Amino acid sequence: MLDTLRRTIQEVNRAPDLQRALSIIVTRVKQAMAVDVCSVYLVDADHGQQVLMATDGYNTQAVGKVRLGFGEGLVGVVARRAEPLNLDNASDHPAYVFTSEIGEDPFHGFLGVPIIQHRQVLGVLVVRQRERRRFAEQEETFLFTLAAQLAGAISHAGASGDIARLLQSSDESRYALKGVSGTPGAALGRARVVFPAADLDAIPDHVPDDVEMEIADFRAAVEAVEQDMRRMSQRMADSLPAEDIALFDALILMLRSENLVEGTIAGIRAGNWAPGALRNTISEHVTAFEDMEDPYLRERASDVRDLGRRILEYLQSVHDVSRSYEPDTILVGEEVSASQLAEVPVGYLAGVVSARGSSASHVAILARALGIPAVMGVDDLPVGRLDGQQLVVDGYQARLFVRPSRAVREEFQRLQREEAQLSQELEGLIGLPAETLDGVRVPLYANTGLLSDITPSLRCGAEGVGLYRTEVPFLIRDRFPGEEEQRRTYRQVLEAFDPAPVTVRTLDIGGDKRLSYFPVEEDNPFLGWRGIRIALDHPEIFLTQVRAMLRASSGLGNLRLLLPMVSSVGEIDSALGLIRRAYEELLEEDEGLVFPQVGVMIEVPSAAYQVRAMAQRVDFFSIGSNDLTQYLLAVDRNNARVAGLYDALHPSVLRAIRQVARKAQEVGRPVSVCGEMAGDPGAALLLVAMGIDSLSMSAASLLRVKWALRSFSLQQARELLDEAWELEDGEAIRALLHSSLEAAGLGGLVRAGR
Repeated sequence: MLDTLRRTIQEVNRAPDLQRALSIIVTRVKQAMAVDVCSVYLVDADHGQQVLMATDGYNTQAVGKVRLGFGEGLVGVVARRAEPLNLDNASDHPAYVFTSEIGEDPFHGFLGVPIIQHRQVLGVLVVRQRERRRFAEQEETFLFTLAAQLAGAISHAGASGDIARLLQSSDESRYALKGVSGTPGAALGRARVVFPAADLDAIPDHVPDDVEMEIADFRAAVEAVEQDMRRMSQRMADSLPAEDIALFDALILMLRSENLVEGTIAGIRAGNWAPGALRNTISEHVTAFEDMEDPYLRERASDVRDLGRRILEYLQSVHDVSRSYEPDTILVGEEVSASQLAEVPVGYLAGVVSARGSSASHVAILARALGIPAVMGVDDLPVGRLDGQQLVVDGYQARLFVRPSRAVREEFQRLQREEAQLSQELEGLIGLPAETLDGVRVPLYANTGLLSDITPSLRCGAEGVGLYRTEVPFLIRDRFPGEEEQRRTYRQVLEAFDPAPVTVRTLDIGGDKRLSYFPVEEDNPFLGWRGIRIALDHPEIFLTQVRAMLRASSGLGNLRLLLPMVSSVGEIDSALGLIRRAYEELLEEDEGLVFPQVGVMIEVPSAAYQVRAMAQRVDFFSIGSNDLTQYLLAVDRNNARVAGLYDALHPSVLRAIRQVARKAQEVGRPVSVCGEMAGDPGAALLLVAMGIDSLSMSAASLLRVKWALRSFSLQQARELLDEAWELEDGEAIRALLHSSLEAAGLGGLVRAGR
C-alpha cells in the first residue's frame, strides 16, 4: 500500500493539469483499494455546490453535471464535518441521497474523505463498493493521505484557472494567486523569472532566440559531461573494483542514450530553450526509473538527476542567465534574493513576486525601500510558466493576476493614479518638522542599504540614517569586498547626510541573507550562525569592515556603529574589544579620528531583558521589530505557511517594546525602532506613546508617518495606546488604529497600507 501511495503521489505531482491529476487519482485508487467506484467532487463556491469532477466506476457522462448542495447527501456530510465518513451500507444513513444520473443503485459500501487546504474544504474523495463493506483503518488513512496530496494540486489548479475552466466560471478574479503583502501598491508589467544555478526544477520555459545555437550548446554540454565521467573513471580505476568502475560506463551510456539527447533536441525544436527542454527530458527519465518495480533500477533515478544537473551547469556557463531587463519588469522566482533584485535597474523594476518569503523577509524590505509593490509567499506559484507573461501585482491585498483582463488592468491603473495623487499631496510635508500637534519632536530617519536610496531619502526629509544595511554590497558581489571598496561606499553615505547621524550596522548575514561565496548551511538558520555570531567567529571579516567604517568617518564624526543579533553582554564586550583595537591601530595614522557611538539591536528576546546591563557598555539601542516579532511569536517570517501568525502588533510584541523603552529611559539611553513597524503610520503613533525616541523607516514610508504624527497630539497617542492595551490580538489593534486614522482624516494612509 505504501509503494502504491508513493507512486500515485508522484504521478499526481507530475500531472500537466488538474483534469489529468483527478483522472490519475480515481484510476489508481480504484485499483489499489479493489473498489468498484472512485470519484472526486470539487467545491463550486459560486453556486454553493459540490460537483462531480472525475470518476472511475460511475457513469462518466455525469461528470460536471451532478451537483450536490452544501450539506446535501453523504458527500455534503463529509464536507460539512471536514472528517471521513465510513459506512458499510450508505443508504441506511439519514443524509443519504440517491442520484440516478451516476448509476449508483447497486452500491452499498461508502468511504469519503475531505480534501482540505489551509483549513478550507476544497472537495471530497469517495470510494464505493457494491457489497456491504466497512473499510479498514489502513484503507481510510491511505485515502486520507491521497486527499491531502490532491489538495495541493487542486489549490494550484484553482490559482492558475484550471478549476474555473472546469466549472465554467467566468469570474477570473476568484482564482487570483494569493500571497502575503510585501509592499503595498499596484504594478503592471511582464514577468522575468529568476532562478538559482544548477537547479533543474527552477528552470522556466523560454522561447530560444536561435534554435540551432541552443542545440549546439546542448551537444557541447553533453560532450563535456561525458569527458568528466571518463576522467572520473580513470581517476578511480586504482581505488575501486571493476564492477564499481562499471557504474561510470553505465552513466556514459545513459548520457548518450538517444532518448535523452534526441528527446532534448526535439524539445528545443518544439520551441523551448536548452535548459527548459533538458528539464523536461530529465523529468521523463526520472519518472520512468521511479516507476520500475526493481529497487535497484528505481535508485538509478538519482543518477539521471545528477546527469541533468551536470549538463545544466555547462549550459549555464554559456548562457547569459541574468538576461537583459526591460521597463516594467516584474521579478518572479521561487525565492527572489536581494542580489537578484539588485541586478535589475531601479527604473525598470515594477514589482516583485516570490513563492517564498513574507512581508518581513529582506527582499520585501528592500522592495519597500525602493517603493516597489511586492507579493511574497504565493501559494502554488507556477514559476516555470510565467516568464514573459503579463502580470498585475496587487500589493494591497497580496494578489497576483496572470494575463489579466482589460477590466482588471483598468482597475489597477486607477489605483496607481490614486497612489500617485496621495504621494503628490504628501510632498507638501517636505521641510516641515516631524512633530505632534503639541510640539513633541520625533526624528524620522531612513533605512537604506543601496546608494540609490540616498537621494530619495534626502528629498523626503530624512533627518539621517537610522539603519544602513551593510550586507547589501556584500550580497551583490561574488566575493568579500575589500577594505578600500567598503570605505568608499560608507564614505558616500556619511558625506551625503553629514552632519546628520548615520547608523551603520555591521555585517548581518545568515538567516535568509546568504552569501554565495560564504555558504552557511543549517537546518534552522534563523536560530543559528548569523549576525554578531559570525562576526566574532571571523574577526578578520569584522575588523576589515570596522576599519573601513572608521576610515570613512574621518573628518566627519557622524558615524554610529550598530551591532546586530546580540543576545548577551559577553558578545558586546568582545565586539567592543575588536572595535577599540581597530580604532587604536588607525589612530596612529589619523590623529583626528573620533571613536564612534556604539549601539546594539534589540531583536533577540534575551536582549530585551538585559537593557540595564547593556546600557553600561553601549550608547544607544535600536529595536529591530522584524526579528523581535519573529522570535517572540516563534514564526519564521519567510515561511508562507505561518505568515498569517506573524504580526508586529501582537500584544506580546508591543509589551516587549514598551519594556525596552522604559528600561532605556531609566538608564538614560536613547532607543529607536528601525524595523518595518516604524514605517506603519498607526503603529508609529503607539511607539511614540511608549516613549520611543526616534523612528527609522524606508524613504517611501517617511512622509506617511510624518502626516500621522502631525495629526495627533502626544496625549491622543497615549490614549490610543491605553485602548490598545485592552485588546487581545493584533487584528483588533490594527482595526483600532485604522479607525483612528480614518477619524483624523487620514483615510488615504489606511488605503495605502491595507
